[in-house]
Amino acid sequence: MKTKLLLVLISSFFIAPSIFSQNFTLDSVVYKQNSVPGSPYKTALGVKMYPSAISYKQFIRSNKAVEVLGYFTLDGFRATVMYEKYMPIEGAENLNWYVGYGGHLGLWSDEWKRNNPNHTAGIALGVDGILGLDYKIKNAPLDLSVDWQPSFNLVGSSYFESGWAGLGIRYTF
Repeated sequence: MKTKLLLVLISSFFIAPSIFSQNFTLDSVVYKQNSVPGSPYKTALGVKMYPSAISYKQFIRSNKAVEVLGYFTLDGFRATVMYEKYMPIEGAENLNWYVGYGGHLGLWSDEWKRNNPNHTAGIALGVDGILGLDYKIKNAPLDLSVDWQPSFNLVGSSYFESGWAGLGIRYTF
């Protein structure tokens, strides 16, 4: 028993420094962050369809981005800010899947309230999630994405919105 304990202590003396020098975090263990090659672009500006939005995306790390979406309709406006984490799909160059979260603020007209009798408030404040695929076209400054963006409105009318999804086309630089 003492021999086994001595072997474990000696082994951990030599192994521990190499383990702790690798900067292990929950991200690196769960998502294998050290193997992520990084995004093939840093900034993107474009549109997201359904619902229609202007999209601005900025990578703040090689695999983490902030996306700002401005949705405009005849009935109002909604601004959404999302924090997104990107993970490569092995064997598919420039194709990543991503997941994230954020929040939104919407301002809606009286017309919108009349057309949506269950949602009588003119303001919407809530939380959003996002799950999607992102593809940077090789040798072209274009990025394509498809995603699902469920949200839960907390202020104004409280409701869950599962129907928001979109196809994004962005110019990258």
